[in-house]
Amino acid sequence: MTPAKTAPHSVQQLLDRALLLAGLTLGELALWADIRVPANFKREKGWTGQLLELYLGAQAGSKPQQDFPEIGVELKTIPIGQLGQPLETTYVCYAPLTQIAGVQWETSSVRNKLNCVLWIPIEGDRDIPPAQRRIATAFLWQPSSQQLELLQQDWEELLDMIALGEVENITAKHGQALQLRPKAADGSVLTDAIGADGALMKTRPRGFYLRKQFTQQILLNAFAGE
Repeated sequence: MTPAKTAPHSVQQLLDRALLLAGLTLGELALWADIRVPANFKREKGWTGQLLELYLGAQAGSKPQQDFPEIGVELKTIPIGQLGQPLETTYVCYAPLTQIAGVQWETSSVRNKLNCVLWIPIEGDRDIPPAQRRIATAFLWQPSSQQLELLQQDWEELLDMIALGEVENITAKHGQALQLRPKAADGSVLTDAIGADGALMKTRPRGFYLRKQFTQQILLNAFAGE
């Protein structure tokens, strides 16, 4: 098995590539790619996703678009426990903290990223060394109308709070499916945001994340054949 040299030309080709990875360990995949496996993921959280992007032929890199823009698919890895449950929230994209007037759900980054997702579950229990963690069966997901309604409701609530200068009052408790959390390497990274008085202030960058309860249902539906 070798890394894909070109981007997949269809959704089916991408899925076929991903299905070939089922049962392999991250160590086996890294060996073929001649990439060092980190001892842990504390400082290299994006390592697994980058390794899989290499094998699947993703071309987008860190650009604010889908990982496979030509076929409209986003790649998301998800660490799972022994019972198949998600072990952490899933990062979606950065949240706009300024210049959000006129931003609409239908053209938002969240809606674009979640339009069609290739999920790749991976063993994530901390007692399993990264090199020994196995890749589970990949699957494609598109949100149902009910899921979209829930995501839109959360997104609009969070954007309204940002626009009103309440970003510092947003906690992980806001949102049923989607939540807003700090997204930066450390607390020293700051960006502009709308303050309570309407003037710009400095705060930590924020990102949109899918709650574990939401991705748990996605996994259950996928492996129940729904």
